[in-house]
Amino acid sequence: MSEAKATADGSFSELGLTEDSIVQEFGYDDDVDFALRERIEDLTGEEILDEDDQEVVDAVLLWWRDGDGDLVDALVDTQSQLDDGGVVWLLTPKSGRDSYVNPGEVEAAASTAGLHRTTTAGVSEDWSAVRLAPKRNF
Repeated sequence: MSEAKATADGSFSELGLTEDSIVQEFGYDDDVDFALRERIEDLTGEEILDEDDQEVVDAVLLWWRDGDGDLVDALVDTQSQLDDGGVVWLLTPKSGRDSYVNPGEVEAAASTAGLHRTTTAGVSEDWSAVRLAPKRNF
């Protein structure tokens, strides 16, 4: 099954978004997956908020490329309006693509930012998605 078909049929649902979910986006540029963004807006019935919006959100999309700066800082910033139970979806170029990000860098940055990886999803032909959730202290 093609990546696009798998995304349309199943993997996209792994994002855990529902109608009325509020999604904020960081790292938007001309290389993002516009079809993925459109599917998210169609599913939620809401426009994706940009990084300047100040609403509490259910999920964050962080488009991240090698050379974008400090991933720890970016992950901390994405959590500022994240609602309890909300998650960060870190989207990085897939292996072999320009600006690929080493998974070890993602793991280290997520841990330092108080997040942990819970799953991955094949949501795009060119981008890998990693679900990061806040660590819980009990």
